[in-house]
Amino acid sequence: MTMDAADESLLEALLSGEHRALARTISKIENRSPGYRDLVSALYAHTGDADVIGITGSPGAGKSTLVDKLAEEYRDRGETVGIIAIDPSSPFTGGAVLGDRIRMASTVGDMDVFVRSMSARGTLGGLSTATADAVKAMDAFGKDKIIIETVGAGQNEIDIVRTADTVAVLVPPGSGDDIQTLKAGILEIADVFVVNKADRDGADRTVQELREMVHLGEESGIGGGGGGHHGADAMAGGSGGVRADDADGGGGEDEGWTPPIVETVATKGTGVEHFIDELATHRTYLVDSGTRAKKARQRYAEEIRTLLREDVHALLEDELADRGGIDDLAEAVRRGETDPYAIASDVLAPVEACVENLETGRDADSSAE
Repeated sequence: MTMDAADESLLEALLSGEHRALARTISKIENRSPGYRDLVSALYAHTGDADVIGITGSPGAGKSTLVDKLAEEYRDRGETVGIIAIDPSSPFTGGAVLGDRIRMASTVGDMDVFVRSMSARGTLGGLSTATADAVKAMDAFGKDKIIIETVGAGQNEIDIVRTADTVAVLVPPGSGDDIQTLKAGILEIADVFVVNKADRDGADRTVQELREMVHLGEESGIGGGGGGHHGADAMAGGSGGVRADDADGGGGEDEGWTPPIVETVATKGTGVEHFIDELATHRTYLVDSGTRAKKARQRYAEEIRTLLREDVHALLEDELADRGGIDDLAEAVRRGETDPYAIASDVLAPVEACVENLETGRDADSSAE
């Protein structure tokens, strides 16, 4: 790894706690500016201490308001906060639409709450990598809590929030059919369910539907974010929340994690402390069960795969350009001169040859030893 003097200075400023340096580093990451990889690589040695919390859910669930109150409560407890808000792209500029940030009013002016909006720009696959890198920057900076807020609850957002240790899924009251659509993917990633705007009609029914969904998930073996076995009964919890507790009485080596269901009214701050307590309980579970280390390994494995895919894709694009470009090759297929499979084999041949040479070299080194 070789960083130029400017990036070394930027890294030093970030590690010394300069928020401007943190902002510049995230901009460099988001824009994929030259040298960003070396910079991110240098951050890894300074990471691993922050709690990373993902907040997702359907539009209108009140995510921004709850994140604001969450940050305010953490600050009252003396902890520093970083917020990465994944925004839809502006159709005019490609930049993040910052309207939702207006609702994060409580912490404006507090330098220990660093809010950064990142634009989806229509490339959510790459955004998940950029988000993970931005989390590394905030972690290395020294933020105690890092909150990732996404625009929705689709597959792309699921990929993004998997960067988090704990994922909270917000469900507005009276969702009805919406909960049915959540079942497939959200139950698998939710560590905590939050029924926000719980003072509205339909909140009790939504809580009950979620309890039934969690119960069905346990019976089918899908399970929540922690994986493993889950209890069968949902029982009322304190502070207005509902907690699905393990109730088979057996114990077992790892009884897993059953997602609690918390009720909040973010605009009033109601239920936020209980929400934070559940987040802390999940962190304790992750550490004590060894799941935190397992999830970290899975994240790093996916990061490695993603980077390799990006690099191999770039190499293949260069190879295609050397052969006249994809359009010429497609035209050759149209004329019946070749076919896509033959072209793919030809383009991959140099890459395969390089890999074979590396394997031959490694085998020779092993024999020499």
